[in-house]
Amino acid sequence: MNIDIIRQDIRGLFDGKIFLNNAGSSLMPTHVVDSMIGYLKQEEQFGGYETANRNAELLESFYEETAKLINCKSSNIAFATSATDAYAKALSSIVFKEGDVIITTIDDYISNQITFISLQKKLNVKIIRTKKLSDHELDLEDLENLIKNYNPKLVAVTHIPTNSGLIQDVESVGKICKKYDVLYLVDACQSIGQMFVDVEKIGCDFLTATGRKFMRGPRGTGFLYVSDKMLEQNYAPLLLDMRGAHWSEYDDYELFKTAKRFEHWEISYASLLGFTEAVKYANHIGMHAIEHYNKGLSERLRGNLKNSGFQIWDQGNNLGSIITFCEPNGDLENIQKVLKENNVFFSVTYKNSALIDFTNKNINGIVRLSPHYFNTVDEIDTVSEILKNILK
Repeated sequence: MNIDIIRQDIRGLFDGKIFLNNAGSSLMPTHVVDSMIGYLKQEEQFGGYETANRNAELLESFYEETAKLINCKSSNIAFATSATDAYAKALSSIVFKEGDVIITTIDDYISNQITFISLQKKLNVKIIRTKKLSDHELDLEDLENLIKNYNPKLVAVTHIPTNSGLIQDVESVGKICKKYDVLYLVDACQSIGQMFVDVEKIGCDFLTATGRKFMRGPRGTGFLYVSDKMLEQNYAPLLLDMRGAHWSEYDDYELFKTAKRFEHWEISYASLLGFTEAVKYANHIGMHAIEHYNKGLSERLRGNLKNSGFQIWDQGNNLGSIITFCEPNGDLENIQKVLKENNVFFSVTYKNSALIDFTNKNINGIVRLSPHYFNTVDEIDTVSEILKNILK
Protein backbone atom coordinates (compact mmCIF):
# COMPACT_ATOMS: atom_id res chain seq x y z
CA MET A 1 0.00 0.00 0.00
CA ASN A 2 1.14 3.52 -0.80
CA ILE A 3 -0.33 5.59 2.04
CA ASP A 4 0.62 8.90 0.39
CA ILE A 5 -1.36 8.07 -2.74
CA ILE A 6 -4.29 6.78 -0.68
CA ARG A 7 -4.38 10.00 1.37
CA GLN A 8 -4.20 12.16 -1.76
CA ASP A 9 -7.37 10.40 -2.89
CA ILE A 10 -9.35 11.75 0.10
CA ARG A 11 -10.64 15.33 -0.14
CA GLY A 12 -11.81 15.10 3.49
CA LEU A 13 -8.27 15.20 4.90
CA PHE A 14 -7.23 18.81 5.36
CA ASP A 15 -6.17 21.45 7.90
CA GLY A 16 -4.57 19.00 10.31
CA LYS A 17 -7.71 16.87 10.67
CA ILE A 18 -7.07 13.42 12.13
CA PHE A 19 -9.97 11.15 11.27
CA LEU A 20 -10.42 8.23 13.68
CA ASN A 21 -14.14 7.51 13.40
CA ASN A 22 -14.09 4.84 10.71
CA ALA A 23 -16.24 2.52 12.82
CA GLY A 24 -18.92 5.20 12.61
CA SER A 25 -18.80 6.51 9.07
CA SER A 26 -15.52 6.71 7.21
CA LEU A 27 -14.18 9.16 4.61
CA MET A 28 -15.00 8.18 1.04
CA PRO A 29 -12.32 8.09 -1.68
CA THR A 30 -12.58 10.85 -4.28
CA HIS A 31 -13.62 8.43 -7.02
CA VAL A 32 -16.52 7.10 -4.94
CA VAL A 33 -17.97 10.57 -4.52
CA ASP A 34 -17.30 11.63 -8.11
CA SER A 35 -18.98 8.50 -9.49
CA MET A 36 -22.16 9.29 -7.54
CA ILE A 37 -22.19 12.93 -8.61
CA GLY A 38 -21.63 11.91 -12.22
CA TYR A 39 -24.47 9.40 -12.05
CA LEU A 40 -26.88 11.97 -10.59
CA LYS A 41 -25.95 14.41 -13.37
CA GLN A 42 -26.86 11.70 -15.86
CA GLU A 43 -30.20 11.22 -14.10
CA GLU A 44 -30.70 14.98 -14.31
CA GLN A 45 -30.27 14.81 -18.10
CA PHE A 46 -31.86 11.48 -19.03
CA GLY A 47 -34.06 10.41 -16.11
CA GLY A 48 -33.59 7.46 -13.82
CA TYR A 49 -34.70 4.66 -16.14
CA GLU A 50 -32.53 5.63 -19.10
CA THR A 51 -29.52 6.27 -16.89
CA ALA A 52 -29.86 2.83 -15.29
CA ASN A 53 -30.09 1.22 -18.73
CA ARG A 54 -26.99 3.06 -19.95
CA ASN A 55 -25.01 1.96 -16.88
CA ALA A 56 -26.45 -1.55 -16.50
CA GLU A 57 -23.13 -3.37 -16.85
CA LEU A 58 -21.38 -1.05 -14.41
CA LEU A 59 -24.18 -1.40 -11.84
CA GLU A 60 -24.13 -5.18 -12.21
CA SER A 61 -20.42 -5.22 -11.32
CA PHE A 62 -21.45 -4.54 -7.70
CA TYR A 63 -22.34 -8.21 -7.27
CA GLU A 64 -19.09 -9.47 -8.79
CA GLU A 65 -16.89 -7.14 -6.74
CA THR A 66 -18.70 -7.86 -3.47
CA ALA A 67 -18.51 -11.59 -4.12
CA LYS A 68 -14.77 -11.21 -4.64
CA LEU A 69 -14.54 -9.28 -1.36
CA ILE A 70 -15.97 -12.10 0.79
CA ASN A 71 -15.16 -15.19 -1.32
CA CYS A 72 -18.51 -16.25 -2.73
CA LYS A 73 -20.47 -16.08 -5.99
CA SER A 74 -22.24 -13.00 -7.32
CA SER A 75 -25.53 -14.91 -7.05
CA ASN A 76 -25.11 -14.95 -3.24
CA ILE A 77 -25.10 -11.14 -2.95
CA ALA A 78 -28.01 -8.75 -2.46
CA PHE A 79 -27.72 -4.98 -2.23
CA ALA A 80 -29.25 -3.42 0.90
CA THR A 81 -29.76 0.13 2.11
CA SER A 82 -27.98 -0.64 5.40
CA ALA A 83 -26.73 -3.53 7.49
CA THR A 84 -29.91 -3.32 9.55
CA ASP A 85 -32.01 -3.50 6.38
CA ALA A 86 -30.09 -6.62 5.34
CA TYR A 87 -30.40 -8.11 8.83
CA ALA A 88 -34.16 -7.55 8.96
CA LYS A 89 -34.67 -9.13 5.56
CA ALA A 90 -32.64 -12.18 6.55
CA LEU A 91 -34.61 -12.59 9.77
CA SER A 92 -37.92 -12.09 7.96
CA SER A 93 -37.11 -15.07 5.72
CA ILE A 94 -37.08 -17.38 8.75
CA VAL A 95 -40.50 -18.64 9.82
CA PHE A 96 -40.44 -18.22 13.58
CA LYS A 97 -43.10 -19.89 15.69
CA GLU A 98 -44.03 -19.55 19.34
CA GLY A 99 -41.39 -21.19 21.50
CA ASP A 100 -38.61 -21.04 18.91
CA VAL A 101 -35.17 -20.17 20.32
CA ILE A 102 -32.60 -17.65 19.12
CA ILE A 103 -29.12 -18.04 20.58
CA THR A 104 -26.95 -14.93 20.49
CA THR A 105 -24.19 -13.29 22.55
CA ILE A 106 -24.03 -10.48 25.08
CA ASP A 107 -22.02 -8.51 22.52
CA ASP A 108 -24.56 -8.49 19.74
CA TYR A 109 -25.31 -5.08 18.20
CA ILE A 110 -28.02 -2.95 19.85
CA SER A 111 -30.33 -2.99 16.81
CA ASN A 112 -30.04 -6.77 16.56
CA GLN A 113 -30.85 -7.19 20.26
CA ILE A 114 -33.88 -4.91 19.90
CA THR A 115 -35.04 -6.92 16.89
CA PHE A 116 -34.76 -10.16 18.87
CA ILE A 117 -36.74 -8.61 21.73
CA SER A 118 -39.38 -7.50 19.22
CA LEU A 119 -39.69 -11.09 17.99
CA GLN A 120 -39.94 -12.18 21.61
CA LYS A 121 -42.77 -9.73 22.29
CA LYS A 122 -44.71 -10.45 19.11
CA LEU A 123 -44.12 -14.16 18.53
CA ASN A 124 -43.04 -15.38 21.96
CA VAL A 125 -39.63 -16.38 20.62
CA LYS A 126 -37.09 -17.12 23.35
CA ILE A 127 -33.71 -15.34 23.47
CA ILE A 128 -30.73 -17.13 25.03
CA ARG A 129 -27.29 -15.54 25.28
CA THR A 130 -24.12 -17.59 25.46
CA LYS A 131 -21.59 -17.26 28.25
CA LYS A 132 -18.08 -15.83 27.99
CA LEU A 133 -14.90 -17.42 29.23
CA SER A 134 -12.58 -15.74 31.74
CA ASP A 135 -10.48 -14.43 28.82
CA HIS A 136 -13.67 -12.78 27.44
CA GLU A 137 -13.88 -15.12 24.44
CA LEU A 138 -17.07 -16.95 23.53
CA ASP A 139 -17.68 -20.08 25.56
CA LEU A 140 -18.01 -22.50 22.65
CA GLU A 141 -18.72 -25.45 24.95
CA ASP A 142 -21.63 -23.54 26.46
CA LEU A 143 -22.87 -22.67 22.97
CA GLU A 144 -22.80 -26.30 21.89
CA ASN A 145 -24.63 -27.39 25.05
CA LEU A 146 -27.29 -24.73 24.47
CA ILE A 147 -27.77 -25.94 20.91
CA LYS A 148 -28.13 -29.55 22.08
CA ASN A 149 -30.55 -28.61 24.86
CA TYR A 150 -32.74 -26.06 23.03
CA ASN A 151 -32.52 -27.00 19.33
CA PRO A 152 -32.58 -23.31 18.32
CA LYS A 153 -34.07 -21.95 15.15
CA LEU A 154 -31.15 -19.54 14.76
CA VAL A 155 -27.70 -18.69 16.09
CA ALA A 156 -26.74 -15.03 15.58
CA VAL A 157 -23.32 -13.51 16.29
CA THR A 158 -21.87 -10.05 15.74
CA HIS A 159 -18.34 -10.48 14.35
CA ILE A 160 -16.98 -7.27 15.94
CA PRO A 161 -19.20 -5.43 18.45
CA THR A 162 -19.60 -1.70 17.88
CA ASN A 163 -18.70 -1.00 21.52
CA SER A 164 -15.30 -2.74 21.74
CA GLY A 165 -12.39 -4.05 19.69
CA LEU A 166 -13.30 -7.71 20.34
CA ILE A 167 -13.19 -9.97 17.28
CA GLN A 168 -15.48 -12.92 18.01
CA ASP A 169 -14.63 -16.42 16.81
CA VAL A 170 -17.31 -16.69 14.14
CA GLU A 171 -15.54 -19.52 12.33
CA SER A 172 -15.70 -21.85 15.33
CA VAL A 173 -19.35 -20.93 15.83
CA GLY A 174 -19.96 -21.82 12.18
CA LYS A 175 -18.49 -25.28 12.64
CA ILE A 176 -20.79 -25.96 15.59
CA CYS A 177 -23.84 -24.70 13.69
CA LYS A 178 -22.97 -26.91 10.73
CA LYS A 179 -22.56 -29.92 13.04
CA TYR A 180 -26.11 -29.49 14.34
CA ASP A 181 -27.63 -28.06 11.14
CA VAL A 182 -28.65 -24.77 12.77
CA LEU A 183 -29.26 -21.55 10.83
CA TYR A 184 -26.39 -19.12 11.34
CA LEU A 185 -26.50 -15.33 10.88
CA VAL A 186 -23.38 -13.14 11.16
CA ASP A 187 -23.38 -9.36 11.54
CA ALA A 188 -20.13 -8.26 9.86
CA CYS A 189 -20.95 -4.56 9.99
CA GLN A 190 -17.66 -3.62 11.68
CA SER A 191 -15.41 -6.28 10.16
CA ILE A 192 -16.15 -5.83 6.45
CA GLY A 193 -13.58 -3.42 5.08
CA GLN A 194 -11.46 -3.58 8.22
CA MET A 195 -10.20 -7.15 7.79
CA PHE A 196 -10.46 -10.07 5.40
CA VAL A 197 -13.80 -11.86 5.79
CA ASP A 198 -14.32 -15.24 4.13
CA VAL A 199 -17.87 -16.60 4.20
CA GLU A 200 -16.67 -20.05 3.16
CA LYS A 201 -14.48 -20.28 6.27
CA ILE A 202 -17.18 -18.79 8.51
CA GLY A 203 -19.80 -21.20 7.22
CA CYS A 204 -22.74 -18.84 7.76
CA ASP A 205 -26.14 -18.94 6.09
CA PHE A 206 -26.50 -15.16 6.12
CA LEU A 207 -24.01 -12.32 6.57
CA THR A 208 -24.80 -8.61 6.70
CA ALA A 209 -22.66 -5.52 6.20
CA THR A 210 -22.83 -1.76 5.71
CA GLY A 211 -21.11 0.53 3.24
CA ARG A 212 -20.47 3.59 5.37
CA LYS A 213 -18.00 2.20 7.92
CA PHE A 214 -14.66 0.57 7.11
CA MET A 215 -15.77 -0.05 3.51
CA ARG A 216 -15.60 3.74 2.97
CA GLY A 217 -18.78 3.81 0.91
CA PRO A 218 -21.78 6.15 1.08
CA ARG A 219 -24.48 6.07 3.72
CA GLY A 220 -27.63 4.25 2.68
CA THR A 221 -25.73 1.22 1.36
CA GLY A 222 -24.98 -2.30 2.54
CA PHE A 223 -25.26 -5.89 1.43
CA LEU A 224 -26.59 -9.28 2.42
CA TYR A 225 -24.85 -12.57 1.72
CA VAL A 226 -27.21 -15.56 1.32
CA SER A 227 -25.72 -19.05 1.07
CA ASP A 228 -26.54 -21.47 -1.75
CA LYS A 229 -28.27 -23.68 0.79
CA MET A 230 -30.69 -20.91 1.77
CA LEU A 231 -31.39 -20.03 -1.85
CA GLU A 232 -32.00 -23.66 -2.80
CA GLN A 233 -34.40 -24.02 0.14
CA ASN A 234 -36.36 -20.98 -1.13
CA TYR A 235 -35.65 -18.67 1.77
CA ALA A 236 -36.96 -15.23 0.88
CA PRO A 237 -37.96 -12.07 2.77
CA LEU A 238 -41.46 -11.93 4.21
CA LEU A 239 -42.43 -8.97 2.04
CA LEU A 240 -41.31 -9.49 -1.56
CA ASP A 241 -41.73 -7.22 -4.53
CA MET A 242 -41.07 -7.62 -8.26
CA ARG A 243 -37.32 -7.58 -7.67
CA GLY A 244 -37.68 -10.86 -5.79
CA ALA A 245 -40.18 -12.89 -7.76
CA HIS A 246 -41.99 -13.39 -11.06
CA TRP A 247 -45.78 -12.95 -10.86
CA SER A 248 -46.69 -16.25 -12.52
CA GLU A 249 -50.39 -16.69 -11.64
CA TYR A 250 -53.12 -14.47 -10.25
CA ASP A 251 -52.43 -15.85 -6.78
CA ASP A 252 -48.89 -17.16 -7.09
CA TYR A 253 -45.31 -16.16 -7.88
CA GLU A 254 -42.00 -17.84 -8.66
CA LEU A 255 -38.94 -16.78 -6.70
CA PHE A 256 -35.95 -15.58 -8.67
CA LYS A 257 -32.92 -17.83 -8.26
CA THR A 258 -30.34 -15.44 -6.81
CA ALA A 259 -30.01 -13.44 -3.60
CA LYS A 260 -31.45 -10.45 -5.47
CA ARG A 261 -34.80 -11.81 -4.28
CA PHE A 262 -33.89 -10.06 -0.98
CA GLU A 263 -33.76 -6.67 -2.69
CA HIS A 264 -36.50 -4.15 -3.37
CA TRP A 265 -36.93 -2.85 -6.88
CA GLU A 266 -36.56 0.84 -6.00
CA ILE A 267 -33.15 1.87 -4.68
CA SER A 268 -30.73 4.76 -5.14
CA TYR A 269 -28.63 3.67 -8.11
CA ALA A 270 -26.20 6.51 -7.48
CA SER A 271 -25.59 5.05 -4.03
CA LEU A 272 -25.25 1.54 -5.46
CA LEU A 273 -22.65 2.83 -7.91
CA GLY A 274 -20.77 4.65 -5.14
CA PHE A 275 -20.70 1.50 -3.02
CA THR A 276 -19.53 -0.50 -6.02
CA GLU A 277 -16.57 1.84 -6.45
CA ALA A 278 -15.79 1.59 -2.71
CA VAL A 279 -15.72 -2.22 -2.92
CA LYS A 280 -13.52 -2.07 -6.03
CA TYR A 281 -11.18 0.28 -4.18
CA ALA A 282 -10.81 -2.13 -1.24
CA ASN A 283 -10.35 -5.10 -3.56
CA HIS A 284 -7.68 -3.24 -5.53
CA ILE A 285 -5.65 -2.48 -2.40
CA GLY A 286 -6.27 -5.96 -1.00
CA MET A 287 -8.02 -6.86 2.23
CA HIS A 288 -5.07 -8.83 3.59
CA ALA A 289 -2.84 -5.75 3.24
CA ILE A 290 -5.50 -3.53 4.82
CA GLU A 291 -5.97 -5.95 7.74
CA HIS A 292 -2.22 -6.18 8.38
CA TYR A 293 -1.76 -2.41 8.38
CA ASN A 294 -4.84 -1.80 10.55
CA LYS A 295 -3.64 -4.32 13.10
CA GLY A 296 -0.38 -2.43 13.50
CA LEU A 297 -2.12 0.92 13.92
CA SER A 298 -4.67 -0.33 16.46
CA GLU A 299 -2.10 -2.20 18.55
CA ARG A 300 0.10 0.90 18.66
CA LEU A 301 -2.73 3.22 19.68
CA ARG A 302 -4.16 0.81 22.25
CA GLY A 303 -0.71 0.26 23.76
CA ASN A 304 0.08 3.99 23.88
CA LEU A 305 -3.18 4.78 25.67
CA LYS A 306 -2.72 1.95 28.14
CA ASN A 307 0.84 3.06 28.92
CA SER A 308 -0.41 6.60 29.52
CA GLY A 309 -2.78 5.35 32.21
CA PHE A 310 -6.12 5.22 30.42
CA GLN A 311 -8.57 2.42 31.15
CA ILE A 312 -8.87 0.27 28.01
CA TRP A 313 -12.12 -1.66 27.61
CA ASP A 314 -11.25 -3.89 24.66
CA GLN A 315 -11.16 -7.38 26.12
CA GLY A 316 -10.31 -10.58 24.28
CA ASN A 317 -7.47 -12.46 22.63
CA ASN A 318 -8.09 -11.10 19.13
CA LEU A 319 -8.69 -7.36 18.87
CA GLY A 320 -9.43 -5.14 15.89
CA SER A 321 -9.39 -1.49 14.83
CA ILE A 322 -11.81 -0.28 17.48
CA ILE A 323 -10.15 1.14 20.60
CA THR A 324 -12.46 1.94 23.52
CA PHE A 325 -11.26 3.74 26.63
CA CYS A 326 -11.90 6.29 29.36
CA GLU A 327 -10.02 7.98 32.17
CA PRO A 328 -9.23 5.81 35.21
CA ASN A 329 -12.19 7.39 37.06
CA GLY A 330 -14.52 6.69 34.14
CA ASP A 331 -14.69 10.29 32.94
CA LEU A 332 -15.19 10.97 29.22
CA GLU A 333 -15.61 14.75 29.19
CA ASN A 334 -11.95 15.78 29.25
CA ILE A 335 -11.09 13.30 26.52
CA GLN A 336 -13.87 14.60 24.27
CA LYS A 337 -12.91 18.22 24.89
CA VAL A 338 -9.25 17.71 24.06
CA LEU A 339 -9.95 15.65 20.95
CA LYS A 340 -12.37 18.25 19.60
CA GLU A 341 -9.93 21.08 20.29
CA ASN A 342 -7.27 19.24 18.28
CA ASN A 343 -9.51 18.39 15.32
CA VAL A 344 -9.51 14.66 16.04
CA PHE A 345 -12.67 12.88 14.88
CA PHE A 346 -14.00 10.20 17.24
CA SER A 347 -17.25 8.86 18.67
CA VAL A 348 -18.73 8.04 22.06
CA THR A 349 -20.81 5.01 23.01
CA TYR A 350 -23.05 5.07 26.06
CA LYS A 351 -24.55 2.32 28.16
CA ASN A 352 -27.89 2.19 26.34
CA SER A 353 -26.07 1.01 23.18
CA ALA A 354 -24.27 -1.85 24.94
CA LEU A 355 -26.49 -2.51 27.92
CA ILE A 356 -25.30 -5.99 28.92
CA ASP A 357 -21.59 -5.48 28.15
CA PHE A 358 -21.36 -2.12 29.90
CA THR A 359 -23.38 -3.35 32.87
CA ASN A 360 -20.92 -6.23 33.26
CA LYS A 361 -18.00 -3.83 32.95
CA ASN A 362 -19.69 -1.41 35.38
CA ILE A 363 -19.23 1.59 33.10
CA ASN A 364 -21.60 4.16 31.61
CA GLY A 365 -19.75 4.85 28.39
CA ILE A 366 -16.53 4.89 26.40
CA VAL A 367 -14.70 7.03 23.87
CA ARG A 368 -14.11 5.12 20.65
CA LEU A 369 -11.21 5.66 18.25
CA SER A 370 -11.15 3.56 15.08
CA PRO A 371 -8.08 3.96 12.83
CA HIS A 372 -8.03 2.75 9.25
CA TYR A 373 -5.49 2.17 6.50
CA PHE A 374 -5.34 5.83 5.40
CA ASN A 375 -4.19 6.88 8.87
CA THR A 376 -0.45 7.22 9.50
CA VAL A 377 1.73 6.11 12.39
CA ASP A 378 2.53 9.79 12.98
CA GLU A 379 -1.18 10.51 13.43
CA ILE A 380 -1.48 7.69 15.95
CA ASP A 381 1.47 9.04 17.93
CA THR A 382 0.16 12.62 17.74
CA VAL A 383 -3.22 11.61 19.16
CA SER A 384 -1.49 9.52 21.82
CA GLU A 385 0.57 12.52 22.94
CA ILE A 386 -2.46 14.83 22.93
CA LEU A 387 -4.35 12.46 25.21
CA LYS A 388 -1.36 11.67 27.40
CA ASN A 389 -1.32 15.28 28.63
CA ILE A 390 -4.79 14.85 30.17
CA LEU A 391 -3.46 12.49 32.84
CA LYS A 392 -0.29 14.43 33.69
